[in-house]
Amino acid sequence: MSVRVKICGITNLADAQAALAAGADALGFVFVPGTPRYVTPEQAAAIIRELPPFVAKVGLFVDADTRMVAETIARSGVDTIQLHGDETPEFARQFHGAVKVIKAFRIRGPETLALLPTFADAADALLLDAYVPGVPGGTGARFDWEHAVSAKIGGRPIILAGGLTPENVAGAVRAVKPYAVDVSSGVEFAPGKKDSTKVGEFVRAAKSA
Repeated sequence: MSVRVKICGITNLADAQAALAAGADALGFVFVPGTPRYVTPEQAAAIIRELPPFVAKVGLFVDADTRMVAETIARSGVDTIQLHGDETPEFARQFHGAVKVIKAFRIRGPETLALLPTFADAADALLLDAYVPGVPGGTGARFDWEHAVSAKIGGRPIILAGGLTPENVAGAVRAVKPYAVDVSSGVEFAPGKKDSTKVGEFVRAAKSA
């Protein structure tokens, strides 16, 4: 089975439709105010209403409170949440079952990998991203993929992110064999504005690896 592909940081319907036409399996919406790819729940809902069935709709949060996450799920229509901050397993369990839960980890080294098993019963998948001080994601930075290989031992599906581009994603898929890959800045011409050519190249390279 080929790797799944998530295009994150969707801000408009045209980019969403282009990603799906290219073969993407999931779209990500960033609900983090003040970040370059931020959308409101209402903006996300307007896009989601136009999407076909069988597309995963992922809402990204960074250290949001329970009420904000719950209200955003209800107002936007996302069916999956991605927790990209310092959320605890207890926080994730509040939503696990009602929606799919992805817990993201910014990999500093082996010490970060020690945290992954604590989410074994609190998340449906684990996303591994690069650590850049003060920036929760979307940096385009890459981490040592050997850590991702080690993380697979825990059994939870692994989503690989961080510094992926159309040029290197095939190598990443061959090296790590993740469940899915996640890209945002690597297929953009400006923050929140996707390059449809790069999106197509990325999806083809990932799925043919």
